[in-house]
Amino acid sequence: MRNVEKHINKIVKKIRFRIPDVAGALGRLTSELGANGAVLGDITKVHATLKYMVRDFIIFFDDKNHFLKTMSAIKKLKEYKILAIDDEVLRIHEGGKIAVKSLVEMNSLSDLRMIYTPGVAQVCSHILHNPSLARYYTSIGNTVCIATNGSAVLGLGDIGILPAMPVMEGKSVILNKMANVNCIPILMKSDDADMIVNTLSCIADTFGVIMIEDVKAPLCFEVEERLQKKVKMPVFHDDQHGTATVILAALIKTLKMTGRKKEKVKVVINGAGAAGMATCKMILKYGFKNIVICDTTGAIYKGRSKNMNPYKKELACLTNKKMEKGLLPDVIKEKDIFIGLSAPGIVTAEMVKSMNKRPIIFALANPIPEIHPKDALEAGAAIALDGRTINNALVFPGVMRGTLDARAPKITYRMKFAVAEKLAQIANRNECVPNFMNTAVHKEVARAVFLAADGK
Repeated sequence: MRNVEKHINKIVKKIRFRIPDVAGALGRLTSELGANGAVLGDITKVHATLKYMVRDFIIFFDDKNHFLKTMSAIKKLKEYKILAIDDEVLRIHEGGKIAVKSLVEMNSLSDLRMIYTPGVAQVCSHILHNPSLARYYTSIGNTVCIATNGSAVLGLGDIGILPAMPVMEGKSVILNKMANVNCIPILMKSDDADMIVNTLSCIADTFGVIMIEDVKAPLCFEVEERLQKKVKMPVFHDDQHGTATVILAALIKTLKMTGRKKEKVKVVINGAGAAGMATCKMILKYGFKNIVICDTTGAIYKGRSKNMNPYKKELACLTNKKMEKGLLPDVIKEKDIFIGLSAPGIVTAEMVKSMNKRPIIFALANPIPEIHPKDALEAGAAIALDGRTINNALVFPGVMRGTLDARAPKITYRMKFAVAEKLAQIANRNECVPNFMNTAVHKEVARAVFLAADGK
């Protein structure tokens, strides 16, 4: 559907109209919809009669009241009729988006005896004497757990596990379609690190990789760190490491496009949650030298006492060498790069103008960025991107595929750097990162991960 990402924060309806089959009739309808502030997606011809044309419209509305007001206006048009209204997003999600399906045929009693008893006993015995073969003779070697407690979901926040399930299913679809990886969402009704770690460690042998999703900071840091020590498989928090990796990829490419050096640029990161901290650590590790990270209290610096935790204290010792203080409008001045992983609309055109000449702006708050790219460009930015372009979906499918194929015990910085460099390399000349929908991109990422795993 055209414009889906751009208008993801709106409600979506599929509306069937009967339109007079005369010149200008379609234009009159679209003009009326536009005059009422509705945003059009796809328009599909359904069928025609001697007098009328029937078309399906995908239409985006701000909210329910906007939808009702627009429909009231359309009903006043003579000879136009609304035939049906469907909630397109809810329809797509009916029955869920994922399922467990058999990979083998079972059409006879002979098939049954090989798949189940008595034939399965041979496979069980095989694995009993060599447990590592479970990865080859069961689904374990190609299955990822996606575990969440629903405490930090997309741009929705702490909404709980049941409302988080559609997101887990969506991620499962992406992994399956782009990397042929099987996924099982696990919903954990707990904010207790002990319970989450113990639960996941008990079921860990079911999977080849454990992905932690949409768990709030700082809980996510503790869970990931403790779980990785407890299980003999990779633990990957995509909100941290997937996001940080795609940001690094975009930085590598945009530095090349603007003729800058990582050791020289001045970077401000706004947002000290999971993604902000992971991004800060990753670009430090990659060789960026001058970084200041801000939270709602302002610049994080060594010795700050207000609104700190052990993870912020760690970063305070590694960043902000000049001990800059103040809120974002003060700290952003004379910086070359802004990376936003925070809240909508907090960066103004004046703040962009206060940065060094032709700055790079990554405004990644979801679903509404810190500043819209168009506004940042008009204020003098050389490059301005939001979360529609710099998206961790470019990273995690290939990372999971490559990690499973390499049977890597953990996902290292070496592997993540290889992904970032590969994404920057394969992006087209005028792209900062490649197109997510290109399946070849995910194959390239998987191969980069495989080669970087354990020095392969």
